Amino acid sequence: QVQLVESGGGLVQAGGSLKLSCTASGSIADINAMGWDRQAPGKQRELVAAITSGGSTNYADSVKGRFTISRDSAKNTVYLQMNSLKPDDTAVYYCTAERTVVAGRYEYWGQGTQVTVSS
Repeated sequence: QVQLVESGGGLVQAGGSLKLSCTASGSIADINAMGWDRQAPGKQRELVAAITSGGSTNYADSVKGRFTISRDSAKNTVYLQMNSLKPDDTAVYYCTAERTVVAGRYEYWGQGTQVTVSS
């Protein structure tokens, strides 16, 4: 099992910045990727950004150039730096982890942190 604890959400004005953090614990040795999803009211959950254990990153088109995902392996923590925030970025942001073992691939989610961008 993997436990994910997020922090850093809040209320910010359009154009502002926020930094989200997510720390993993438990069976972390087999984690091959971590990332962030988000879900806005009335919308489906969507991938925001992801980073593999090898350091490769992937971003949703809507956040490219504004958001940066990074990790601190020593702290088992992944970050999402969000700049130039827009009201459309308002959502609950969920930390995610993908773990692959012999038995299969497992996905985990944190409890979510609210990000609200006011216009």
